[in-house]
Amino acid sequence: MNKYDLEERLIRFAIKMIEIAESVPKTKAGNIIGNQLIRSGTSPALNYGEVQSAESRKDFIHKVKIILKELRETNICLKIIKLKPLLKSSNLLQSGARECVELISIFVSSVKTAKKNAIKL
Repeated sequence: MNKYDLEERLIRFAIKMIEIAESVPKTKAGNIIGNQLIRSGTSPALNYGEVQSAESRKDFIHKVKIILKELRETNICLKIIKLKPLLKSSNLLQSGARECVELISIFVSSVKTAKKNAIKL
C-alpha cells in the first residue's frame, strides 16, 4: 500500500465516521458521542498529512502515535454506539468498526517498523 492509498483510505474512513455520527439519534447522548466520533474519526486523515511531513524518524513515530490514539478513541466511540445501542442499522457500524481495527493494525506495524529501523541506524 502506498501513501496515497492509505491517505484515501483514511479519508474514506473519516467520511464513514461522519455518516455514523449523523445517523445517531439527536438526543443528549447521541449528540455528545456523535460529536466526539466526528472529532476522533476525522483526526487520523487530517494528521496523516503531518506524518508525511515528519522531520525525523522520532517525529514520524510521534505523529503516527497521535493517529493511533485517535483511532483507539474512535474504536471506543463505536463500541459505545453499538452497546447502547445508538444506531439501528448495524451494517455501517460493523464496517466502520472493522476498518478502524484494520487501520490500528496498519499504524501499529508502522511504529514497530520505524522503531526497528531506528535501532539499526
